[in-house]
Amino acid sequence: MPHTAPHYLAEGPRVAIRHFTLEDGPEFTARARESKDLHRPWLFPPDSEDAYAAYTRPLIEDPAKAGFLVCEKDSGDIAGYININNIVRGAFQCGALGYGAFAHAAGRGLMREGLGLVVDHAFGPLGLHRLEINAQPGNTASIALARGAGFRLEGFSPAMLFIDGAWRDHERWALTAEMRDGMRQSTA
Repeated sequence: MPHTAPHYLAEGPRVAIRHFTLEDGPEFTARARESKDLHRPWLFPPDSEDAYAAYTRPLIEDPAKAGFLVCEKDSGDIAGYININNIVRGAFQCGALGYGAFAHAAGRGLMREGLGLVVDHAFGPLGLHRLEINAQPGNTASIALARGAGFRLEGFSPAMLFIDGAWRDHERWALTAEMRDGMRQSTA
């Protein structure tokens, strides 16, 4: 799919992150349709232009949200997305992460690299102190991504989110800026 020169917020060895744009709709929705088998029953990203526009506008306009596309650096192709939702300022300085990989990029470590870039951006330029991930217990890929990024399991929330027609249980994972700094110091 053709790409214009992107404005990346951060780059790693294989991926870079950038904000969503409305112009990303055709590629994003095509990737979502190709990835339905990977996403179900955990995730339902927008797979039509109208749904994409409705999904993306708040990520662009609402200061309590920040959306990031994870793009392969060599091609610019969208590998997945990571959103920070429910950003609360003041004494909390926290946001809730949601994410999804697209099928062509799954299992290649691209989302792990992208999540690291988003976490650095959240704790750096966004000024957040804490990030949370809520994952359904059976979603082993999502939990592995959270664990691999250094998030700690903090609890279990029964019937937390309404997904695919039912209230679903979730594990709560969290990471603070101090935890991230400690991980960096231990690997230095």
